[in-house]
Amino acid sequence: MNAELTFRLANEQDLDEIVAMLADDVLGRTRERYEQPLPVTYLNAFQAISADANNELVVACLGEKVVGVQQITFAPYITHQGGWRATIEGVRTLSSERGKGIGTELIRWAIGRAKERGCHAVQLTTDKKREDALRFYEGLGFKATHEGMKLKL
Repeated sequence: MNAELTFRLANEQDLDEIVAMLADDVLGRTRERYEQPLPVTYLNAFQAISADANNELVVACLGEKVVGVQQITFAPYITHQGGWRATIEGVRTLSSERGKGIGTELIRWAIGRAKERGCHAVQLTTDKKREDALRFYEGLGFKATHEGMKLKL
């Protein structure tokens, strides 16, 4: 990487680039709507995330260029003696920058942030169809210790 990779909270001006990254893969194309103007639902979600002290939408930047994104949600649980967990969601790297270690640094940054917030665990899900992502997360020390389930509403 030529420029230093930095991390910061996303701002509203980043939203277009974030949605473009979310839509730029096989599964994202079927569930995201990257169009101009962006659907207002993205702005509404961004504003709700930004207003919530337990949610952080984080971008990775090379210089001024946004090259990655992830959302981290911090939540208390009654289990584990009332411990907190961090959940990582929506991790994406700009397609032209994939394979350069940006995703690894995003996850490492999130783990560090979870430690700062006193979390006892970091969790995430990835679609079972994303075999490369499964290997990626396992390579970073994540283990498939639970069977996740979802009910679409």
